[in-house]
Amino acid sequence: MITILVVGGPASEIVSLVPRHPSIEILTASGVEDALEKLARNRRIDAVLLADPMQVRAMAEVVKEEDPAAPPLYASAAAGEIAKVERLRAATLEELLEELAAKLSAEG
Repeated sequence: MITILVVGGPASEIVSLVPRHPSIEILTASGVEDALEKLARNRRIDAVLLADPMQVRAMAEVVKEEDPAAPPLYASAAAGEIAKVERLRAATLEELLEELAAKLSAEG
């Protein structure tokens, strides 16, 4: 089981994707403060997907400052080059989750 924390994405879209990905546990956070709280309480999170393209840079900076031991951060390549954030080629949330799950499965 791969656990991904999706931060800032449309909650209804994220929830609708859960049944399509039985090997992925998806946790959601409405914003960076919610994400920090979930990261502090749940150490089995394998990756953080920053899903709001307008907030990726700000969210990444806060997460890395407040929780240096946070799992790896990922975002769509459309968000641009951001320090300490790995870029994924996919564009839609579903494709991002699939690409990230495949990447994590290959590494694990």
